[in-house]
Amino acid sequence: MTLRWTPHATDGQARAGMLHTAHGEVPTPVFMPVGTAGTVKGMTADGVRATGARMVLGNTYHLMLRPGAERVARLGGLHALMDWRGPILTDSGGFQVMSLAGLRKMDEDGVTFRSHVDGSKHRLTPERSIEIQHLLGADVTMCFDECTPFPATHDEAAKSMRLSMRWAARSRAAFVPREGHGLFGIVQGSTYEELRAESVAALSAIGFEGYAIGGLAVGEGQEAMFRVLDFTAPMLPADRPRYLMGVGMPADLLGAVRRGVDMFDCVIPTRSGRMGRAYTSRGALNLRNARHAEDASPLDPACACPACRSHSRAYIHHLIKCDEMLGPILLTWHNIQYYQDLMGRMRAAILEGRFEAEAAAIEADWNTPA
Repeated sequence: MTLRWTPHATDGQARAGMLHTAHGEVPTPVFMPVGTAGTVKGMTADGVRATGARMVLGNTYHLMLRPGAERVARLGGLHALMDWRGPILTDSGGFQVMSLAGLRKMDEDGVTFRSHVDGSKHRLTPERSIEIQHLLGADVTMCFDECTPFPATHDEAAKSMRLSMRWAARSRAAFVPREGHGLFGIVQGSTYEELRAESVAALSAIGFEGYAIGGLAVGEGQEAMFRVLDFTAPMLPADRPRYLMGVGMPADLLGAVRRGVDMFDCVIPTRSGRMGRAYTSRGALNLRNARHAEDASPLDPACACPACRSHSRAYIHHLIKCDEMLGPILLTWHNIQYYQDLMGRMRAAILEGRFEAEAAAIEADWNTPA
């Protein structure tokens, strides 16, 4: 039996379910902290687990460069290497390779690129991307695709999407089915409804354990992203998980769950923590601001993370201003905790049939001064 998703409840378009993988079950909707190079930056695996996170993301591009997929496999796979006992989703490397601009050359077969680390030359094809993800031991493997840039003309988006669909078929052929493991197809087509529909039809014909919505959060803005989700999510198979790649801000997560998305990942909570920014039930805080210098209150009274339980805003402000590494660590922990708590609130509300009321309460709190 390959990876599967069991629906538990719906409330409007919002869905709650359970993802069953080789390394455990994951309640959805779920936010996956990003462990780009085999670590969620600033966090131990025990720390990530303590937030309630059940699944993390690893990055094919970075891990193939350092320490190398074959080395990871020899060391027991990514789960063993990073001490993560739960499921891991790996992206295909496509987004990072496509962002290299002058360092890459793409053709029908794949992409040749130079490492941003040392300039060494590498080749990624659908087959090699799938092989790398297999060596890493990913529970969820992603198809190799071209992430269509924004903005793109209709012709540019169509050409890019159709190449990704051909690569999706090759990714499916290269994937080795194993108990509790699965391959996700990636819907492309920019902001064009008919291209998204063509992509969904092509992927559905191939058949995947889950479906991702790619090519968003690339500069189109929240309104356009939600519009694409409005027409794309209902096209996807109702019995398979839906994953919105690279999203996002708390309000993005709320809006996407409202539109039927089950899975998310983004660097925002960890990157923001390193920059002195905290997400709370009362909105975002910039801990660099002088107004926090003598504030003895916690970041978020509703949060039980170590930053909120044991430290004041004044102390964290001091750490950030002094460039002490504990400051970003505490804010990263808090942000991951907040994201997990937010997903938990949404899941509970869906199961109890009160999603819109809970969403309204969450949004009202965001607009209350912190």
